Amino acid sequence: MIDVCLLGTGGMMPLPQRALTSLMVRYNGTSILIDCGEGTQIAVKKCGWSFKPIDVICFTHFHADHISGLPGMLLTLGNAERTEPLLLIGPKRLEKVVNALRTIAPELPFPIVFHELREAEETVDVHGLTLRAFRVNHNVACYGYSIELSRAGKFDVGKAKQNQVPMPCWSPLQKQDTFEYEGVVYTQDMVLGKERKGLKLTYCTDTRPTESIVKNARQADLFICEGMYGEEGKEDKAKEYKHMTMYEAAELAKQAQVRELWLTHYSPSLVYPAKFEAKVQKIFQDTVISKDGQSCELVFDEET
Repeated sequence: MIDVCLLGTGGMMPLPQRALTSLMVRYNGTSILIDCGEGTQIAVKKCGWSFKPIDVICFTHFHADHISGLPGMLLTLGNAERTEPLLLIGPKRLEKVVNALRTIAPELPFPIVFHELREAEETVDVHGLTLRAFRVNHNVACYGYSIELSRAGKFDVGKAKQNQVPMPCWSPLQKQDTFEYEGVVYTQDMVLGKERKGLKLTYCTDTRPTESIVKNARQADLFICEGMYGEEGKEDKAKEYKHMTMYEAAELAKQAQVRELWLTHYSPSLVYPAKFEAKVQKIFQDTVISKDGQSCELVFDEET
């Protein structure tokens, strides 16, 4: 199970009733934060989640509405008596940008580990989850992220017996890749059936539609994507500033065959995003016009 909370849904600037776009994901005692604009700490508090388990912070890009809340977040993590390393992931120049922001947060009781993204696609394993970063198309270097939880196949007694795996190995091999017994090393594939469908969440914002988004969001259980504009006549503006309309996001969701789409990163001028829901759902039916604090639990198919 993966817990998901869209902390805010705003783009460009925070509003009294709309925080800046940021996503928080919890799994097995660890938390991943994607983007940390001004006011992200308030949004975390509003949703009732904790700062201390945040082990990874990812950045889509270095515009202020996606990173300016970092110094305060680092200080809060320090005040929560964190001593474990914090992993920061983002486009190249990440360390330089973060160290500049840390002028106002120089003393921290934990080390920061930087992972700068340089390739079009990169994969990082974090605390049992697979994080896939993929480049998108904004006016600065920008990445989307997929978070995946794989799931091994079911234990197969017949397969274990066929491969002559002793019974004392059966239980350990359901939890680990290899197990040594009486001088012989046995592997997990000797006792498990075909890998089952896992869980997948894809998040992207501040971009034009790209093939990389369709590819990386393919069959996601949840696709969170910017829908900056819903009004008619905004298409040219979206192209000029390299953003996306709600309808373009819905087309991507349709092409990627995702299970559900949450729209986010609304323009400050978009006062009532929900008024466009019916029109967007004509393109992709399972579209949600998200609100701040929108949350859900992603669970394996047979648990729904």
